[in-house]
Amino acid sequence: MRLLKKLYEKRYGKPAPYYYDYSILTIIKKPIRKWICQCVAPNCVSNRMRIFWYRRCGFQIGKNVFIGMKCYLDDMCYDMLKIEDDVIISYGVYFACHGRNQSHLPIVVGKGAYIGMRSNIISKGGESGRMIGPGAVIGACTLVNQDIPAGATAVGVPCRIIKGAVQ
Repeated sequence: MRLLKKLYEKRYGKPAPYYYDYSILTIIKKPIRKWICQCVAPNCVSNRMRIFWYRRCGFQIGKNVFIGMKCYLDDMCYDMLKIEDDVIISYGVYFACHGRNQSHLPIVVGKGAYIGMRSNIISKGGESGRMIGPGAVIGACTLVNQDIPAGATAVGVPCRIIKGAVQ
């Protein structure tokens, strides 16, 4: 890859993109992990198999977690998504730890949280990423673009908290 990097820089007169620093092993592993994360795991009928495949891809998933079918866990930032114990994630939830013109930021789903179907959790904004507090409830089809405190209920696009945190 060093030779390709030098050739690129010589030809175009500018620094080569970041992926020219990848090793051959990384170049082989990335598409395999992406295929498992986007084609195999979300379509497994068994929750245990889904969790198994997501963990094999590097996601941090706690104990007694349910992840519904057709969920999208950001495979580019598998090390930045943390799902703690006793979490329920319904069908078709999307997690995005990065986006265009945005840095890669973590998403943490606290213990005992519930995320309704077709919700979108994006980590854009702030320096700490996105935190869904322990015991929080996210309604169906909610766009989570802010931190959700522990025990709160959030709904809507963009989300708004309709039930405050448990004191």
